[in-house]
Amino acid sequence: MGKKLMKYNKLILILMMGFLWLTLPFMGKKAVKRFLPAGIFIALVTRWENSIAKKRTWWWWYEKLHPRLSGSFPFIWGPFMVGSMWILKMTYGKFPRYLILNLIVDSIFVFILIDKWLTKWGIASLVRMKKLQLSLLLFIDSLILYGFQNIVEKIREFRKKHMEIETDDNPSRFD
Repeated sequence: MGKKLMKYNKLILILMMGFLWLTLPFMGKKAVKRFLPAGIFIALVTRWENSIAKKRTWWWWYEKLHPRLSGSFPFIWGPFMVGSMWILKMTYGKFPRYLILNLIVDSIFVFILIDKWLTKWGIASLVRMKKLQLSLLLFIDSLILYGFQNIVEKIREFRKKHMEIETDDNPSRFD
């Protein structure tokens, strides 16, 4: 089964990314606007980690979407970005629930998807990094993501409060 599916790896990667993007309207416009900065941020962090991983051979992406586009692209801009936005939507403000859900999702990725799908189908594999080390990296990423979203929320609160004070002080400004 694996060899037959290998010729469809690029299509599978693109469909996986596209499918996740198609779920965003179900999140709601307000939630997408709220969590999009954090999604982009974690995608950029993951992209940076991938460049380090490539230099240190932590993992290897065998499949390329294009000669200049790694197979990591659909994962970064699909599951890591959109998936992180969904996790934040479901759990932000409930930190223990956030950690538990991230642990479950990351464990499925590390201990099931990497072995049963990515490696078997010739898409990617761990090389010099052990599964436990990758789990720790993803856990640290989840803390960074939550911290980033917390900062974004504080900035929004500050701006909202500042705008309310400004409009209260000068009511004729909008007449």
